[in-house]
Amino acid sequence: MLPPFELSQPQTLPEALRALAEDGGQPLAGGTNLFPDLRSGREKGDQFVSLALVEGLRYIKHTEQRITLGSGTTMSDIVHDPKMETAAPALAAAAKIFAGTMVRTAATIGGNVCCGSPSADTVPPLLTLAADVTLSSASGERTVPLDEFYTDYKKTVMKPDELLTSVSWAPPAPGSAHLFYKLARRKGDAITVTGVSVMIAADAGKCTTARVALGSVAPTVFRAHEAEDLLVGQALTPDLIEQAAKAAAHQCSPIDDIRATADYRLQTAHALTRRLITQAWKQVA
Repeated sequence: MLPPFELSQPQTLPEALRALAEDGGQPLAGGTNLFPDLRSGREKGDQFVSLALVEGLRYIKHTEQRITLGSGTTMSDIVHDPKMETAAPALAAAAKIFAGTMVRTAATIGGNVCCGSPSADTVPPLLTLAADVTLSSASGERTVPLDEFYTDYKKTVMKPDELLTSVSWAPPAPGSAHLFYKLARRKGDAITVTGVSVMIAADAGKCTTARVALGSVAPTVFRAHEAEDLLVGQALTPDLIEQAAKAAAHQCSPIDDIRATADYRLQTAHALTRRLITQAWKQVA
């Protein structure tokens, strides 16, 4: 059973932001992570601000300069958007295998980003898109690079009165490759054991953009900047890709849990990073 709690249901964004500022409640979006954690006692809370009735948070906008998702956009919305396959191929791939159909209709992009879980499937693709998040409060809004959003396990730079209202990124460069792979114990409804996303772009036979993000192998999802620095400006040989994969694995600090050992996660982080960079390079070189 769920523990008792109070729930406010604002219908506009200003009302929601005012409730966060004045009442100190926690935002509640799809609840697909929160409700199981409340039942198990992993999360505590006695006051929540529901975003279900708030207008203007569920949308997808495509322009030549920017793709923007409202924080209330669901995984199903991403799956069924016809432009997402080119605007964010890895994000589209992650959304397609996100839990099951019923969860995808409720789970939101804002909730998945804000929960701070290292196994959040949409975060590695968003990191390799160099996405930004917009944080709104009753006193204004600010934009934060997603790469600077997480500070520790399930901790972010968000203030108690702030709400993540959108996620946005620049369209991938022509000729780039954007990939995601989720390793899990089964195909559906499984929590990620190791997740890797890469973005590679090339010009004149050399890598011009390299972004590598890993999930479930550290307290937070993270960009493997050391690996990226090895790749940019270079023609990607197998030896260089191997060096980058080792550098990415070196940044990992996984744990043993019910799904996998730390050693297994290190091995798969290395192998999957090498595999995805190799696949991406073949697409763009």
